[in-house]
Amino acid sequence: MSDPVDAPKMDLSEPLRRALGERYLTYALSTIMHRALPDARDGLKPVHRRIIYAMHRLRLNATGKFLKSAKISGDTMGDFHPHGDAAIYDAMARLAQDFNVRYPLVDGQGNFGNIDGDNPAASRYTEARMTVVAEAMLEGLDENAVDFRDNYDGRLEEPAVLPAQFPNLLANGSSGIAVGMATNIPPHNIVELCDACLHLIKTPDARDDTLLNFVPGPDFPTGGIIVEPADQIAQAYRTGKGGFRLRCRYEVEDLGRGQWQIVVTEIPYQVQKSKLIEKLAEVIQTKKVPILGDVRDESADDIRLVLEPRSKNVDPDVLMGMLYRNSDLEVRFSLNMNVLIDGVTPKVCSMKEVLRAFLEFRREVLTRRSTHRMEKIDHRLEVLEGLIVAFLNLDRVIDIIRYDDDPKPALMRENWSIDHPRAMTEADYVPPAPGEGELSDVQAEAILNMRLRSLRRLEEMELLREQAALMEERAGLEDLLENEELQWKAIADQMREAKKKFGKDYEGGARRTTFAEAGEVEDVPLEAMIDREPITVVCSQMGWIRAMTGHIDLARELKFKDGDGPRFTFHAETTDRLLVVGSNGRFYTLSASNLPGGRGMGEPVRLMVDLPNEVQIHTILIHKPGRKLLVASSAGDGFIVPEDEVIAQTRTGKQVLNVRGDVQVATCKPVVGDSVAVVGENRKVLVFGLDELPEMGRGKGVRLQKYKDGGLSDATTFTLEEGLSWLDPAGRTRTETDLAEWRGKRAGAGRMAPRGFPRDNRFN
Repeated sequence: MSDPVDAPKMDLSEPLRRALGERYLTYALSTIMHRALPDARDGLKPVHRRIIYAMHRLRLNATGKFLKSAKISGDTMGDFHPHGDAAIYDAMARLAQDFNVRYPLVDGQGNFGNIDGDNPAASRYTEARMTVVAEAMLEGLDENAVDFRDNYDGRLEEPAVLPAQFPNLLANGSSGIAVGMATNIPPHNIVELCDACLHLIKTPDARDDTLLNFVPGPDFPTGGIIVEPADQIAQAYRTGKGGFRLRCRYEVEDLGRGQWQIVVTEIPYQVQKSKLIEKLAEVIQTKKVPILGDVRDESADDIRLVLEPRSKNVDPDVLMGMLYRNSDLEVRFSLNMNVLIDGVTPKVCSMKEVLRAFLEFRREVLTRRSTHRMEKIDHRLEVLEGLIVAFLNLDRVIDIIRYDDDPKPALMRENWSIDHPRAMTEADYVPPAPGEGELSDVQAEAILNMRLRSLRRLEEMELLREQAALMEERAGLEDLLENEELQWKAIADQMREAKKKFGKDYEGGARRTTFAEAGEVEDVPLEAMIDREPITVVCSQMGWIRAMTGHIDLARELKFKDGDGPRFTFHAETTDRLLVVGSNGRFYTLSASNLPGGRGMGEPVRLMVDLPNEVQIHTILIHKPGRKLLVASSAGDGFIVPEDEVIAQTRTGKQVLNVRGDVQVATCKPVVGDSVAVVGENRKVLVFGLDELPEMGRGKGVRLQKYKDGGLSDATTFTLEEGLSWLDPAGRTRTETDLAEWRGKRAGAGRMAPRGFPRDNRFN
C-alpha cells in the first residue's frame, strides 16, 4: 500500500547533528519563552497568565463569589494550558500563598498550604477567586490594550500579555529554570516601585544608583532583615546579578532571675519552618552550637520559635551569630534578573531596564486604550447624529416607519434637513452626517431601534449634552495621542493611583523587610560555648573511642571488648579538638565534647568520620593552635605542616600527606627544637637541620633519607644542644649529645644507630 500523497516525507539524508541541533533548539526556545522565564511587561509566566485570564472569563471578581479550584484549573487546562491539572493547581495555589507571594493574585478559601511546607488540599476541596491585585493586572483588557493570540487548538483567543497597572515582575518576583539559563527575582514593595517609575518618568536618564533612593532593596512577604552591604545591593541592581543576605527577626525575652530566651518572629523567605526546626534540632544533637539548649515551636497564626540557651551566661548575639552560620536563620537569596524583555528575547536586565520596559509597555497600553476609546466615541457620535436628525425631522421619520414597507432604505435615501430650529451654541454643534443630509446604515438602524419613550423632549436635550461631552472627550484623546508629554503625564497619574491603592491603606502594603548592618560574627572559641572539664580519651586497638570523666591514672586497667585492647590513652579537656591521623595521610577532626561517655565501650571512630575500612589510625593528637607538625611516609618523604592547616571541617577529613600504593604514614609528631633525626628500617640514623625541610600545607614532601632496601621507620625533632634521647631496652631514657658521627645533609644514607638504640627502631 502506497503512502498518502500529503504524508510528510522524512529526509533520511539529514545529518544527525543538524537534526538534533534543530530539535533541541526548538525545545529550548519553547521552554524559555512559554514556561520558565517571566515577561518583563506583566511579570507573569504563561501558566499564571492563563490562570488569571481563565478566572476573568469565569467572572471571579474580588468582591464576587468563590468557585471550586478544580473548575478553575480544569477550564485553564481545557482552554489554554494543556499541561496537566496538577501542575496548574500547584501554580494557582502558590499565587494564593501570602508567605510565598508578596501581593497574592488569588484569594483562596480552604487549605492552600502553610509556611511549614504542608501541601494544599486537593483542588476539589478548595475554592478561589481573584484579588484586587489581579483585577489591577487585568485593567483595560477588554479595551484592546494588548494583543490576543489563538489558544493551543485555535478555538479561543488568549492575551499575549496582561495590561498590568503596576510593575508586577518586581512586585511579586519570579523564579524559574529554563534550558541553559535561569531567573530568580525577589519581591519588592509596590509603593517604592511606583515612586521609582515616577522618578524615571520625570528623569528618563536617571542613574541606576539613584533608583535605590526609592527602592532600597527587596521586600519579602515573610519579613526578615537584609544585612547585605549597600554597595553590594547597588551592584546587584546595576548588573542584574548578585544576592542578598537575609536574616530572621528575633527578640530576647527576659524570664526573670537572669534567665532569658530568644523568640524568632520572622524567618527568611522560602525557608520551611518545619525543616528549619529539624535543622536546629540537628545542630543541638550534633553539638555544632553547644550553647544552644533547646528549640520549641510555639507558632499559631504567627511565627514564634523559642530558642533556649544552655547557660544564662551566654551572650544572645554570640548564640545567634553561631546559628546564622549553622542553620537557615540566615540565607542568601540570589538575584538573577533574566527576563523576556519584549516578550521574546531573554536578557539579564538591571532594575532600571526592567522599569523602563514596563513604562514603555504602559505607554503602549495607554495609546491602544485611547485609540479604542476614540473608536467607540466615533461610533456613538455617529449614532447620536442620526438620533438628533430624527428629532429634528420627527414627523417625517414617523411617516416613513408607519407607511413604508421597508423603512430602513427609505430612511437612508431621504435627504434630511439638519438645521436645528433652536439657537445652538458652539458646544451643541452637530457635524453633518455622511453625505449631505443622508443617514448611514448604523444611524438608520439606531433610529429604528429607538423606543417610543425616547421621543420626549428631555431625551433630545440628553442627546445634545452627551454629544457635547463626547466631543470634548474626543478632543482630549486626540491631544493625548499626539502629545508624548501628555502621555507620560497620564501614566504618572496611573502610577500615583496604583501607589494609593496598594499603599498604607492596603492590607500588607507597608514594608515588611528592614535593613541592618551585619556586623562581624567572630569565631567564638569552644571555651565560650562548652563547660571546660577534664576528660581522659581512650581509643582501643580496633578504633573504639570514648571520653572518661576526669583525669584518671593512665596506667589504670580498663575494660575493652573481647579481642580488643588499649591503643591511645591520654588526658584532655572537653574544649579540645582531636586530630585523628589515618595511615592514608588524611587528617580528621573530632570535638572532645562530642565523644561518647566512658560508661560503655564507646563508639567506632569510623562512624564519627569517614575513615575507610582499609585505613588504620596512625595517631591521635590534641590540637594546639600555632603548632607545627613533622609528617613523613614509610617511603622516606616528609615535610613540616602548620597544624592550623590540617583542621578538617567535614567528616571526609583533609588530605595532607600524599601516599600511593603500599606507602603509609610513618610518623606525625609536633615540631620542637632545631634538628631532625631519621632512622630507617636498616637501623641507620641521619641527623640534619630542621631548616632543610620545607613547610607545606599538602604534598608528598621531600626525601629525608636515602635507602637501598626498606624504608623509613621513625623520625623526630629535637634541640641539638640538648642531644637526642630515646628509651633503651630496659626502659631508661638515654641521651646522646655527641652526634657528629650521624650528622649530615638531608637525603643522606646515615650511619648505624648508636649502641643501645631500641630494637623497634623508634625514638620514643
